[in-house]
Amino acid sequence: LYDSDTEHFSVEVVDGADAQAHPLVGAVLPAADTSFGAAVAEGRHDQVDDLAHAAPWPALLHTGPAMISPLATAETLHGVLIVAHRPERGGGASEEDVALLGSFAGQAALAMERARGQEERELLVVLEDRERIARDLHDVVIQRLFATGLQLQSAAPMGRPEVAKRINAAVDDLDATIRDIRRTIFELRTPMTSELRTEIRTAIEAAAESLGFKPHLELAGPVDSAVPDAIRPDLTAVLREALSNVVRHAQCTRVDVAVRVDAGHVTVTVSDNGVGCDPAAARGGLVNLRERASRLAGTFTILGVEPHGTELRWTVPLRD
Repeated sequence: LYDSDTEHFSVEVVDGADAQAHPLVGAVLPAADTSFGAAVAEGRHDQVDDLAHAAPWPALLHTGPAMISPLATAETLHGVLIVAHRPERGGGASEEDVALLGSFAGQAALAMERARGQEERELLVVLEDRERIARDLHDVVIQRLFATGLQLQSAAPMGRPEVAKRINAAVDDLDATIRDIRRTIFELRTPMTSELRTEIRTAIEAAAESLGFKPHLELAGPVDSAVPDAIRPDLTAVLREALSNVVRHAQCTRVDVAVRVDAGHVTVTVSDNGVGCDPAAARGGLVNLRERASRLAGTFTILGVEPHGTELRWTVPLRD
């Protein structure tokens, strides 16, 4: 993984064939603290004498020598393939073994490129349909609902008070329906396969344009690999709504955003040094954040920050 903000590489364990590697899946380690950082940063084939001592693993490994080969094409590094021998085998790999693994890794990388290309072609077809549906909802359905609402509002003063009250209630329902449709349009136009870190940074950049400064971002834990697809749309929607609330009301000079994956939960925290708000008076978008958390068996809190400011914290469990 490459973090463009810090210009540092890190290593994330995404899979392991051996049962003893399962506790490591999702672990993220700074590449500089490992013995195979060169394979990550430079795409170089390498060997280590003992994989168990090649990195500060969060779980104990019982392995021996290991070969390391980048899964790379001419322009893209997809990952790193590590093949470790059991301790009882002893000895290292020969140059022929390293070359063979490098050849296999190159073919695997090409297969990944082809598979990704096929997925992108299939995705393009789906996205075209989603865009067509979103356009029809916006250009046809919303316009008709809006026109109906205007007609009802103009008719309300012509009837008895109780009739006018019922008409106004119907208009409110139409307004709520229009908001729901607009939310659906936004979700339809959100890329389905974007990496979560990229979506988070995109939301930060969008907020920076309105704030006049860039919020500070902290990403902790295996954000991309550990957060299930079912939670991602809610997480990004929560982040955008929280930042939008800051833009509209906070009057601040600093915003801190943190997205952390830890202990089976993902937490989004947005804090500012603005004028603060009354948690009891939360309404509109903040109510939606609480509802999203409740739907996912999570929590949403609004806290004051000393000496002034507000902190929004949204936490949900990482269930599949």
